[in-house]
Amino acid sequence: MSHYFTNDYVESKEVKTKCIIKNTELTLITDNGVFSKKGLDFGTRSLLETIDNVKGQVLDFGCGYGPIGIYLKKTYDVEVDAVDINERAMNLAKKNAELNKIDMNIFESNIYENINKKYDYIVTNPPIRVGKKILYQILFEAKKHLKVNGELWLVVHKDQGAKTLAKDLEKEYKVEIKNKNKGFYIICARNN
Repeated sequence: MSHYFTNDYVESKEVKTKCIIKNTELTLITDNGVFSKKGLDFGTRSLLETIDNVKGQVLDFGCGYGPIGIYLKKTYDVEVDAVDINERAMNLAKKNAELNKIDMNIFESNIYENINKKYDYIVTNPPIRVGKKILYQILFEAKKHLKVNGELWLVVHKDQGAKTLAKDLEKEYKVEIKNKNKGFYIICARNN
């Protein structure tokens, strides 16, 4: 079975969608073989509607076709790096950045292996299906790539262990649940 966090071959069928988040309109090209191929998913939308007043340098981790990084760049004019392991997703993110007339640095990274700087924000709708071990590696290693008082923002559904995850993050971060929306928890984990 193919997953959006792999590079398995799946026949391409690009589709152009539009969405409005708060007052920012995005046009996004999606495709088979990437997460949320039918358009912006509810969890990511909830995350972007909750996060506010973003400044500085942002890492869009597991960027997929780019909605998080593109929205943050277009809305807050921050510096954005976007990483993914899925080649098709990164190519779509590049197309979507161009389509939305924004500039962001998009590159491949298996977890943080190609990340060599620190960020004010790491924002993600994390790949839950990679399993707890890799998921926790992604979330806890984020600390090494956050500036002091930098924030890790993520969205997780309660049925995917949001409460336990928030509690576990408290071991390394100052954690605040910023919003709950139809079972989705928007979590901010601050690097102290």
